[in-house]
Amino acid sequence: MDRLTAMQAYVRVVEAGTFTKAADSLDLPKATVTRLIQTLETHLRTKLLNRTTRRVTVTPDGAAYYERAMRLLSDLEELEGSMNQARVTPRGRIRVDVPGVVGREMIIPHLPDFYAKYPDIQIELGVSDRTVDLVSDNIDCVIRGGELTDQSLVARRIAEFRFITCATPDYLRRHGTPAHPRELGEAPHRMVGYFSARSGKVLSDTFKRGEETVEIVGNHAIAVNDANAYLNAGLAHLGVVQVTCFMAAPLLKSGALVRILEDWDAEPVPVYVVYPPNRHLSSKLRVFVDWVVELIGREALGGLKMRCTAD
Repeated sequence: MDRLTAMQAYVRVVEAGTFTKAADSLDLPKATVTRLIQTLETHLRTKLLNRTTRRVTVTPDGAAYYERAMRLLSDLEELEGSMNQARVTPRGRIRVDVPGVVGREMIIPHLPDFYAKYPDIQIELGVSDRTVDLVSDNIDCVIRGGELTDQSLVARRIAEFRFITCATPDYLRRHGTPAHPRELGEAPHRMVGYFSARSGKVLSDTFKRGEETVEIVGNHAIAVNDANAYLNAGLAHLGVVQVTCFMAAPLLKSGALVRILEDWDAEPVPVYVVYPPNRHLSSKLRVFVDWVVELIGREALGGLKMRCTAD
């Protein structure tokens, strides 16, 4: 038995929760992964996993073995990295998930710069606003906006996105320009709604002016759960939108959008890079994260410096 391969397979089964997902992430047949775990249990003379038709769970011995195996595998990767100069020329595959707007507007346009420095890193980039399971989906890190609710994850705050309230000239000709945020909650005005992919609930919009705060769920004809679709709905004159400064700047300059309610600030959104618990931060992932942190911070600051105006 190749104990290292069996150990790696066991760790993936525990993290993924099923043999099928573990086999897919390891690019191995499910039968091979099953045989590795069975052989490992026979070798250790203990039961590591409780198996059901839908999911596997660890036994007390299995939990202890998992913790030690994770440390050993992390130490081994660190040792190999120091021997083969992986810190100088990182290589290998990383799996990353980012919101649609971050992937489309920030990361993908600048990837040629990253590959000029690190040509041997392969990135599998998931681009969506859905919530992913970092552990079971075997994702190395995600970029997420908003306050985090899962306290088991490791998070690093990297930036803050600021928003302004906008509408198209055509919308304003048809419906007039609101003087107060509360007008957006009733006819004739409309906002484009944004609903949570997890709960299905349309999220409220917050406006601040000095000590005054107004929170409303705008009157809407359409609600979406994707940032790009949200902006496109606004550009289609379907309602008022709250747009990040870095996305709004070129649209304001071209005249596609007009800023409204300028003396009211929208609630800023913190941005985090998030890692699974107990996941070793390899050199290839570390250089990518450092690059993303610098990139998003620069882009977010650039949009803010332009003050979200057409100037």
